[in-house]
Amino acid sequence: MPGNVQSIERAAAILRLLAGGQGQLGVVEIARSLGLPKGTAHGILRTLQHVRFVEQDKTSGKYHLGAALRHLDTSYLDANELRSRAINWADPLAARSGEAVRVGALLDGEVLVVHHVFRPDDTLQTLDMGTVLPPHACALGKVLLAFDAAAEAQLLRGELEPYTHRTIVDRRALARALAELREAGWGLDVEETTVGQAGVAAPIRGHGGLVVGAIGITGAVERICDTRGRPKPKLVTYVCDAARAVSRDLGGARW
Repeated sequence: MPGNVQSIERAAAILRLLAGGQGQLGVVEIARSLGLPKGTAHGILRTLQHVRFVEQDKTSGKYHLGAALRHLDTSYLDANELRSRAINWADPLAARSGEAVRVGALLDGEVLVVHHVFRPDDTLQTLDMGTVLPPHACALGKVLLAFDAAAEAQLLRGELEPYTHRTIVDRRALARALAELREAGWGLDVEETTVGQAGVAAPIRGHGGLVVGAIGITGAVERICDTRGRPKPKLVTYVCDAARAVSRDLGGARW
């Protein structure tokens, strides 16, 4: 049997991305959200426009769903499925890193924790599954924002609430941080949600490269980071390896 057609998977990812946003998206925004070259994204968009699946605004040049597809259902991967696919990799990540593991997805502008594995020691811990986190102040959230142009734009239109003295509340600074995250492929927060805590996270991708969630570790700053406040390389490797493994299970073959 022949394999999947990559261009169709990417086209489907673009449609889902457009369906999930509240406005219009440009070629650059779509390309960076899906990790595609700009030329590739533009070629797919032109084809989708030709078959009237997407339309282009003549003034802004940005794209939105065509009339027949504006109500496309984007809930093809719900929280339960994301959790079920991530379970097999979250436990090993906790064991390798020695830290708590969380899997999250965006829901109504916040990060919903869909799975949580306790740190593998005997300390008292609280289950985070089902809780919501501020997207701009945690590693999971920044990863999800970085690869969802519509969610990023919506957040940057409002006020950024400070949770600690290290929370990024300047819109330009957050935009720069998200751009750097897209380049690196993983995200970090150091005492941005809770004093004394740090986190590292990486994107989980589905068909066509669409980011459908994030997986990461969280723990004490001195265990996650070195003396310069940078995450320990082996922990970044563990997180990225786990994210790629879950992505492969979800059909994100490139990752």
